[in-house]
Amino acid sequence: MCLPRIRLRVGIFLTLDLASIFSLLYDFRWRNSIQLLFYCSFSTGRLTSAPVPNSECGGSPLRVAYQGLCGAHSESAALKAYPNCEPVPCDQFETAFEAVEACSVDRAVLPIENSLGGSIHRNYDLLLRHRLHIVGEIKYAVRHCLLANQGVKVEHLKKVLSHPQALAQCEYTLTRLGLVREAVDDTAGAAKDASLNVTRFLMLAREPIIAGTDRPFKTSIVFSLEEGPGILHKALAVFAERQINLTKIESRPMRWSSLTSPGVDASGLQKYFHYLFYADFEASMASDDAKMALQDLEKLATSLRILGSYPADTTMP
Repeated sequence: MCLPRIRLRVGIFLTLDLASIFSLLYDFRWRNSIQLLFYCSFSTGRLTSAPVPNSECGGSPLRVAYQGLCGAHSESAALKAYPNCEPVPCDQFETAFEAVEACSVDRAVLPIENSLGGSIHRNYDLLLRHRLHIVGEIKYAVRHCLLANQGVKVEHLKKVLSHPQALAQCEYTLTRLGLVREAVDDTAGAAKDASLNVTRFLMLAREPIIAGTDRPFKTSIVFSLEEGPGILHKALAVFAERQINLTKIESRPMRWSSLTSPGVDASGLQKYFHYLFYADFEASMASDDAKMALQDLEKLATSLRILGSYPADTTMP
């Protein structure tokens, strides 16, 4: 169920849902709102530091969106994240994001990186475009198998069809077999490849959870910086100075909007490339070190947004 809509007066009347207001707080000097976001309690009781439930308050199972068809690895990941949920297949990653925002589902479980194929860049971009919050993560071990009609021998194969990520994960074997690769929207099967094939999935919701210190937590952020020598080094140093471990950093091109322009660089040349940095670090936003690190990062950053502070998956995939 979506949160109730309320009205704020900011010069004119605007109608915003509570989740959107949380997202605005991230963008409006989050340092002053961070305690409100993570520590205040509401009569709705929707914010919690407890594990994300498998069902809503009414007892009905959570509806959890995933990308792919029934039987896909993503459906298994959704069931691992929420064992009693009702999995809801979506054709595209963006469809799953939109389904959560539209309240047609309660959560989404989507891949963000794979130990062989690397990052799923599309979902990094969608995290910025949409206003969902990361409320958890799971690691899911993947084993691909090559499927063909009965009686067909491997040496007779010419082409394999699968999702681009599955093709990337099986690149070595497919190259060795000399197979032409054709990307499709879902995995119908791919050649078995390395045994250490693990995909990390994010659990997404409309509302954040309260960060805690009772278990290992991870925090995900996205920020941008002015260009200059050593600026990125200074930005990352705010974590090293506090012994906070960065587990992931990913750069993505920043899309220009009506509020931004390419501009010129220090040498006076036209500047066409500017980057956002996505980072994960092992700390909870309930800790003073994490809050102080982000306060120092904010002084260097031209923009900063917290995507979520959530329990880390410390189990074996």
